[in-house]
Amino acid sequence: MMHLRLGVVLVISALSLAGCGRFALNNHSLDYKKAQALEPLKFPENATVRPFTPLYPAPTVDPLAIQHAPTFESKTGNRYALPRPESMQPTSNTTEATATSLGRPQLVMDGNKNPLLKVEGPTASAWQYAFATVSSLNYKVISQADHGYEATIQVDNQNYVLKLSAVGSSNTIALFKPDTTFADPKVATEVLAQIYQNWPA
Repeated sequence: MMHLRLGVVLVISALSLAGCGRFALNNHSLDYKKAQALEPLKFPENATVRPFTPLYPAPTVDPLAIQHAPTFESKTGNRYALPRPESMQPTSNTTEATATSLGRPQLVMDGNKNPLLKVEGPTASAWQYAFATVSSLNYKVISQADHGYEATIQVDNQNYVLKLSAVGSSNTIALFKPDTTFADPKVATEVLAQIYQNWPA
């Protein structure tokens, strides 16, 4: 009887451990990939309603960016799974360690409702990430400045200047017209949102 109980405990333990491995059941964590766009909310005719605007409008994502986006799936393809972090090499050089401590970007608005991308960390690294990301998207890079952190890109056959400004360790990325005025907020939001979504992990 004792051997039977021990056997049952071992079987249950083995199944529990297998649940985290290749025998894991589908927990529906990938169902978001099947989501479909819904039509805007419609009200009956002659209905009196208060005007409203979406608090979190969904940005327009280029199909090419979606096609090349990481999958973040388990080996069996039935669960959401982030890749395991690479092992870090110990270093005694504090400056080198600081140079790699770049934060994730944040989409913000300035006082005039112009969209901006804010990144904390070393300026050179922030621009390297931003330029590499925009180069991987479906935008034609016309030129990159030899001095400073700016590049001319083409969006819908129009030229714009992507520029990074830094104050200390705080970096701000914005989209401008060639005449140095801010780009149309709709265009800037689309470009900056794609950079934000495809920022290297």
